[in-house]
Amino acid sequence: MEKEISQFSHSKRHTYLSRNLLSGLFFGLGLAAFIDETVFHQLLHWHHFYDKSTTTIGLVSDGLFHAFSWFATISSLFILADLRHKHSFWLKRWWGGVFLGSGGFQLYDGIIQHKMMRIHQIRYVENIFIYDLIWNITAVILILIGIFFIYSTKKESHRFKGEVLDVQ
Repeated sequence: MEKEISQFSHSKRHTYLSRNLLSGLFFGLGLAAFIDETVFHQLLHWHHFYDKSTTTIGLVSDGLFHAFSWFATISSLFILADLRHKHSFWLKRWWGGVFLGSGGFQLYDGIIQHKMMRIHQIRYVENIFIYDLIWNITAVILILIGIFFIYSTKKESHRFKGEVLDVQ
């Protein structure tokens, strides 16, 4: 009986792999955006989301950015609540999504917004290279951790899926 419950749980996990990942991605994106805005925009005053205009426009852009990060976080928590209700939440897979979402946001911010679009820089100093290097290396590390978790849960899912099929 206990084995059946365990297999049922793993079977449901396999069915909801992408939803666990999506919830984690949204949470990671919202978390990284929240930390970016709180630390670099508000506490350190290094930049605004949009620095190509007045300070007032920069503050408005920060407000919109904060609303976006809050929306992503809340969306994630609604998906997570649904997964928990269906007994299909997989913490390890979710953490993979969190790391991937955080790293993906940070790498997008560092490459697209800082370098290609130039809507803001991490910090306005003469030698920005070290800031960019640390920012983007941290992003890649977060992404690699996320990929590791996602890959390992995918392997576990296939193994458990096979066990469930063997029993039936």
